Amino acid sequence: MTQEPDFRNLSLLDLFSMEVKAQGEVLNNCLLALETKAHPSEELEALMRAAHSIKGAARIVQLDPVVALAHRMEDCFVAAQSGKLILTASHIDVLLQAVDMLLHLAEFCGGNTAPEIDDGNIQVLVSAISNILLAPIVQEAGEQGSRGAEEQRSRGAKEQGAGSKEQGVREDDFSQLPITNHQLPITNPQSPDTIQNRVVRVSADNLNRLMGLAGESLVEAKWLETFADSLLKLKANQVKLSSLLDGLQQSLGNIDGQDAVEAKRYGDRQIEEQISISRQTTGECHQLLSDRHNELELFCQRFSNLSDRLYRQVIATHMSPFVDRGQSFPRLVRDLSRDLGKQVKLEIIGKSTLVDRDILERLETPLIHILRNAIDHGIESPQERLAMGKPEAGTIRIEVIHRAGMLLISVSDDGRGINMEVLRQEVIRKNHTNPEIAAQLTETELMDFLFLPGFSTANTITEISGRGVGLDIVHSTVKEVGGTLRAVSQPGQGMTLYLQLPLTLSVLRTLLVEISHESYAFGLARIDRVIMLPRSEIIICENQPFFMLNDQPVGLISAHQVLNLAAPNINQESLPVVVISDGAERNSRSNHINHYGLVVDRFLGECSLVVRPLDPRLGKVPNISAAALMDDGSPVLIVDVEDLVRSITKILSSGQLSQVNQSTHQAVTKTYKRVLVVDDSITVREMERKLLENNGYKVDVAVNGMDGWNAVRSGDYDLVVTDIDMPRMNGFELTTQIRANTKLKQLPVIIVSYKDREEDRIQGLEAGANYYLTKSSFHDRTLLKAVIDVIGEG
Repeated sequence: MTQEPDFRNLSLLDLFSMEVKAQGEVLNNCLLALETKAHPSEELEALMRAAHSIKGAARIVQLDPVVALAHRMEDCFVAAQSGKLILTASHIDVLLQAVDMLLHLAEFCGGNTAPEIDDGNIQVLVSAISNILLAPIVQEAGEQGSRGAEEQRSRGAKEQGAGSKEQGVREDDFSQLPITNHQLPITNPQSPDTIQNRVVRVSADNLNRLMGLAGESLVEAKWLETFADSLLKLKANQVKLSSLLDGLQQSLGNIDGQDAVEAKRYGDRQIEEQISISRQTTGECHQLLSDRHNELELFCQRFSNLSDRLYRQVIATHMSPFVDRGQSFPRLVRDLSRDLGKQVKLEIIGKSTLVDRDILERLETPLIHILRNAIDHGIESPQERLAMGKPEAGTIRIEVIHRAGMLLISVSDDGRGINMEVLRQEVIRKNHTNPEIAAQLTETELMDFLFLPGFSTANTITEISGRGVGLDIVHSTVKEVGGTLRAVSQPGQGMTLYLQLPLTLSVLRTLLVEISHESYAFGLARIDRVIMLPRSEIIICENQPFFMLNDQPVGLISAHQVLNLAAPNINQESLPVVVISDGAERNSRSNHINHYGLVVDRFLGECSLVVRPLDPRLGKVPNISAAALMDDGSPVLIVDVEDLVRSITKILSSGQLSQVNQSTHQAVTKTYKRVLVVDDSITVREMERKLLENNGYKVDVAVNGMDGWNAVRSGDYDLVVTDIDMPRMNGFELTTQIRANTKLKQLPVIIVSYKDREEDRIQGLEAGANYYLTKSSFHDRTLLKAVIDVIGEG
């Protein structure tokens, strides 16, 4: 049974405010739809119901002027429903002003204090709507009357700035009325496309604490896995103890056979009894440990599943559909295009795409700037578009999708686009580069200049745009949230802006690296490339090491020097390098290096981290932006790439750069690669063991899948070779368990089976096996070749 929201603590004015905000969105959306739909019967019905609801709510709280306004709006919609009135664009202007007035009043309602109502402004709106009703268009029967109504609707949709003068009320009388903020997200409980969901308000601090607890619950779940592994080792020690007792008993038996003294024999019997009791106790301990371990293993699985669900649910509470902040865009486009005498349609694809609330809030202003620029600079006037063979109405399309773990937002228009030669000359005129270099710039490099502060190609400055700040704000905001911005233009056909952003600011997809035996995390969105660089490719020029990447120089610097850490004594033929950028625009053909290769000790892999802010008492920690906890509970610092680049620049300018290609010596010790063979057949186990041991591998064996699963968690193996058909746990299940375990998911697995059916092979590979071989491979060394291919020679 669904629990209803508790409204007992809300006043009547609070409830009235909620009602007006909810119905106000219905009024806004449906009024905008009237201009585009030929037969808006559903919208008119929704408009009538919304106005009626507001009228009833206003009557309860005794706001008579609001009752009069809502009542006039309802009459207007009823007349349009019956066909006695065709609502034109100028009529809709008046009705939208009325909606703004209602929302403005709702903002100031709350508690037990009624809002101050400007009766004069409301009466102007009531009169304007009354004048609309005084000049209705009565449809005549037959086809001629229907055709005339359609023509009237078409003429009304094309009106630009006609206002309500023809209705006897000057537009100036209501154009300056106080209006509410159209950018405010308002929940619409009656929208047919919206699923009814209860909304709970949670403070940002409480939500952040909840997210921190969810991350810690994952850590605790991982600790239980470690605890279970320790019990497994204890169980193995019990087995060894039992083995030792067996050996001792055998030794005492040999002594008994050699000594014939009766007293000695009597003493030995006492020892045997004690040993027997010890063996019995050891067996009981073994059974107890086995039972407890099985129970703990089941608990680990349940608790891990619970923690994962909690973690995902908490992340979901921090997400909102894009439409929550984008619902004001259609009204913005409609009003702005009418002010400029243009016709613009807005299409939003992916309204329900989930976006982090923090990102959504920060994106609202940049997207408004993009839309304003597109309408003012991009979309041509209707006359220009017709002369160019384009439709009279321009189109702006916003598309929001999730792709490859990122949020992608594209905003495109079919307007005039950017003239590249004009842009090139503007770059030269503003002294951003000289004519020789400007002539060599590609279109991509030229478009990057649009994101510079104060840069604009507009000939005139208007109140709408042309001040050169729009795209600069967009670029700065996108960069702040760890995203990228790219512009593409086709002269005469339009322009598209691509925003690539992280799905959430609370969870960061990172690359983990090791530096001086400590883990550090780089946000994937801030990394250009990750490579293993052979020392032979390092070039020294003016005492600065660098290498070439895509025909561009990349400066090399050691992470130990930048972070002021001790460098380990290692010698690697290839260096792990994280390539990062200084964020400079690609507007120069000079040899200036704006990419840097940070040499780390080793790569640890990709990982999603719950971001935890640093204690404010620490101030700004150099080169570090935040922290997180890894699966095993160990802390990891998240690198501030921009700050890191500033530190690199400071080192380079000081001339104190240390070389990264100096070789150091390290003692080489012989190590054996360990392989676990899992098979219930003793013949197969021994054959595989001898084959691998004869080729330099150290081999352990397990007699079934569960025994192998216990062994692989308590040991340190480079490879698992397993059969399929085994008791307690088959090879497919064993492989799946290994791939699902955080510590073992990278462990290679080779399945060797008598089954040679294609479906068995596919099932094995889908479970995560690196190879699937048949047992006939023992005879032609295919197994050995596969092992060498996976982990190298023994």
